[in-house]
Amino acid sequence: MNAKLPDISVAEHLAGRIVAVDTNRLPAAAREKCEETTIDVIGLCIAAWNEDYVQSALGGWDEDGPCTAIGHKRSLSAAGAAFVNGTAAHGEDFDDTFEGGPVHAGAVIVPAVLAVAERHGIDGKAALEGIAVGVELMCRLGLVAPKMVHKAGFHPTAVFGAMGAAAAVGKALKLDEKQIVDALGVVGSMASGIIEYLAEGTWTKRMHAGWAAQSGMRAALLARAGFSGPRTVFEGVHGFFHGFANTTDGDFGKVTDDFGTRWLTQTLAFKLYPCGTMTHPYIDCARRLGARGIKAEDVVEMVCDVGEGTVHRLWEPLARKQTPRNGYAGKFSQPYCIAAGFIRGNVGLSDFSDAAVKDPAVVALARKVRYRIDPDNPYPNNFTGHIRATLRDGSTIEERQPHMRGGAHEPLSRADIESKFLLNARHGGYDAARAQAALKLASNVFGGRVDLSALRG
Repeated sequence: MNAKLPDISVAEHLAGRIVAVDTNRLPAAAREKCEETTIDVIGLCIAAWNEDYVQSALGGWDEDGPCTAIGHKRSLSAAGAAFVNGTAAHGEDFDDTFEGGPVHAGAVIVPAVLAVAERHGIDGKAALEGIAVGVELMCRLGLVAPKMVHKAGFHPTAVFGAMGAAAAVGKALKLDEKQIVDALGVVGSMASGIIEYLAEGTWTKRMHAGWAAQSGMRAALLARAGFSGPRTVFEGVHGFFHGFANTTDGDFGKVTDDFGTRWLTQTLAFKLYPCGTMTHPYIDCARRLGARGIKAEDVVEMVCDVGEGTVHRLWEPLARKQTPRNGYAGKFSQPYCIAAGFIRGNVGLSDFSDAAVKDPAVVALARKVRYRIDPDNPYPNNFTGHIRATLRDGSTIEERQPHMRGGAHEPLSRADIESKFLLNARHGGYDAARAQAALKLASNVFGGRVDLSALRG
């Protein structure tokens, strides 16, 4: 097939806008969100540093170097630090989300930029610009062909993350327009991440953010060294969206139009629960139902109105979702999350252990939870929740949640994010003094040359 190539490609339009980004013109809200995202990501890395999957990620990376793997004594190459920190930041599914995508940008972009900054002596201004560019690109890519990447069997954070990390590192390293185009073209052949982890709750999703972070870094460094990539990587007949979304008809104006002048970054949402984003409004509903004093044994069934695009990840096969086989699978089980929120009154990190998901009382209630597709559900533009519970006496009660708390409709404050950081640090074994010291460092990353060495074990 010989399709006519564009005079100026999407990547070329984008590269010009990326090069023009300057923190001096970054809106205060976007800058603050980048700072808060960095704080959140570092706290998540501390929370997870000693988890088994992070230890495996560290042990499987055979490249030492000058960069910080947060919480660990061993230092790694820039790619290794990006991989381990990205895996830790995303591993508990407690990281930020973009509601329109959905993608989890911070766990990819922050580890990539901080690692390359440590390795190459990049200052805070350049690092902040890189994070802003990378987060923005990930958010915008999620709007080109909504739901199509998930439908094709890929994880948007993984594949869009590789693109975002290449742009972020390219910006931080001050690559020119041609080099950024090449970096995007190269990383298109590195992007990966299938969602088969859903079948049995295995670990691969956890590494997707880290793999994307190091892939983007490698692509940017290859481009800086002169390695070329296709300029039509996004819209080409055999390009990124053809491969990962089975389409080349996406709205690419969502990527290029007003990039650098209007910032979706400032709408990032921070999670209140460490599990799949779309479960959150339903957990809110379940907690309110439980707070009414209703006993679980008096519930006959709970029916949830849901968006069709969430079913294959959170609801089906229903019997398996009602009885997740391990703690990680529980994070992507809407019935389990609802039952846990109803019975325990909250859903935290401890609710996703292998033992917690086997709690007989929670399992019994989860088996009463089912779904109904609502054709008017606004997903993915907005995440809502609705539960209708039928009780043994024949009565029904309902709860609705119109949006995701922590997102654009009900954002967290800086104090909320700092409190979350301190709780995560304590979960990771830090005492109060060490947690406060880590928070101070995380809050001042962009104040000079980036140095995370104080966060080593």
